[in-house]
Amino acid sequence: MRNRCLLVVFLTLALPAYAADMSKTLRGVFNIAETSFDPVRAWDAPSDAIVEHIHDSMLEYEYLARPVRLKPNTLEHLPEVSGSGAVYLCRIRGGIYFAPDPAFAGKRRELVAADYAYSLKRLLDPALRSPWAWLVEGKLVGGDALQSRAKAAGHFDYDAPIAGLEIVDRYTLRIRLQQPDFDFAYVLAMPATAAVAREVVEAYGNDIGAHPVGTGPYRLAEYKRSSRIVLEANPGYRSEIFAERAPDDPTDAAIARYLAGKTLPLIGRIEISVIVEEQSRWLALLDRQLDYMQQLPPSFADEALVDGKLRPDMAARGIRQEVLVRSNTWWNYFNMEDPVVGGYTPDKIALRRALGMGFNTDEFIRVIFHGRALAAQSPLPPGIAGFDPKLRTIAQIYDPAAARALLDKFGFKDRDGDGYRELPDGKPLVIERWSPPILRERQIDELWKKNMDVIGVRMVFRKDQLPELRKMARAGKIQIRGDGWNADYPDADNFMQLLYGPNIGQSNDSRFNLPEFNQLYERSRKLPDSPERTIIFDRMTELMLVYAPWKLTHHLIEDQIVYAWVVAYKPHPIRAEIWKYLDIDPALRK
Repeated sequence: MRNRCLLVVFLTLALPAYAADMSKTLRGVFNIAETSFDPVRAWDAPSDAIVEHIHDSMLEYEYLARPVRLKPNTLEHLPEVSGSGAVYLCRIRGGIYFAPDPAFAGKRRELVAADYAYSLKRLLDPALRSPWAWLVEGKLVGGDALQSRAKAAGHFDYDAPIAGLEIVDRYTLRIRLQQPDFDFAYVLAMPATAAVAREVVEAYGNDIGAHPVGTGPYRLAEYKRSSRIVLEANPGYRSEIFAERAPDDPTDAAIARYLAGKTLPLIGRIEISVIVEEQSRWLALLDRQLDYMQQLPPSFADEALVDGKLRPDMAARGIRQEVLVRSNTWWNYFNMEDPVVGGYTPDKIALRRALGMGFNTDEFIRVIFHGRALAAQSPLPPGIAGFDPKLRTIAQIYDPAAARALLDKFGFKDRDGDGYRELPDGKPLVIERWSPPILRERQIDELWKKNMDVIGVRMVFRKDQLPELRKMARAGKIQIRGDGWNADYPDADNFMQLLYGPNIGQSNDSRFNLPEFNQLYERSRKLPDSPERTIIFDRMTELMLVYAPWKLTHHLIEDQIVYAWVVAYKPHPIRAEIWKYLDIDPALRK
């Protein structure tokens, strides 16, 4: 089949062409509450979805290209890379403006290179405690010294120049890295590196997360925390005309033809409800209170699907199914600094591995996800180079007999005859698992208890809301919790950094800090995609399986449910949402 490139053309006019139809509303749903709409503090897919539609990163992903491919967003073209991958020259297009806000004192505020320099510096500010600091820490020339001075002084000097962020002129930013980083272009496409205006941050202070002001296609119109989010098309948005060449896939080609020549965004209003419980989401969809659902609630899979395909009665409702195996991995992490489950000695390793071998992942997938997930064997998910669908590892096998034998060998025995084991020193062995107070998590708790009872381990369960659990995790106050990661960019680095020691307190919730793993990760960052790099990632996977900071569980299959009146819908494996490309057919909705 002939390989055809996707040509993307975006026209910027002196005056914006307001194209969005304000009579059109798209109604969606988030299954967890947002954390913040401040790019450097947003820490979940819902928050990222809002951030990337209000704020602009330098780069973004083409909508239809598979495998995914970067394209310029606010830049004239892709960054000019030199210095063997250590220097990125970014030329911003003129004529891009922030949405109006009182912080600008009535003036029209243009996006300039200094805004991106300021936004990248915010990731380094210790006071912000950004979970995304790892994107630039140890990378920008002069960045570490600036951060160290801020920690010592208790104040971050945003006016201090650093060689790693050189403002060449009004529209040009030169980024210098301490060493080559062949993935850094992906960083420039992430919501965490999107542009914010210093005036806005200073005007709203700590509440900036509820007052986002950006240059993107939408602006925040209504906001009720953890309940309702409404976006409206930004009337001052630059003229962005869709012109991707039709791909070979017939369905994608039809989308490209429909969008060809149209000015984005098309829909004037996005209304998002936050509905945590699965049954409530499902009923809202059937009642047509929602136009689409990005992820079918697993407990209702049997009502919507037969053998993984949409039931005829659902299709008769005007519903279609989009299946996406997003690059994601899920696990239960152990706090490696916890006095019970943490540590690197043989007995602590044996405890974690026994707990992992005592948990029946196949049953978990069957009961909780109704089979709509793949058992995980390594940190790397489908769609990421290095993923091996045939891999089967001993550490991931369900074997309660082997788990019991391992616990016996290392002194975790039932000394008082109550059916539960004690620590080698005779003190009670109690494993504490945290999760949100929702029905699915209670079902997961029941599976864990049943499995742990079989191997004689007492497990207790603690509950709190997800935002609080995230704060506790960053502070190292959780012993065990289930979590997962959707790829921010299509590279194994994005998953291996979750176990990199210096990322403790940011993305490394297990607080895993193994010198050999850290050294391998640092070596991998200096290499382009290559067999040598893949071998390094293979060794890092082996170390994770041996030391067992995670009990891997699954890669989730997303069954996205979409009503027929939502036009041009194609799920993206990296982007959290794709609202600016969608349209509504009012006749079909009626």
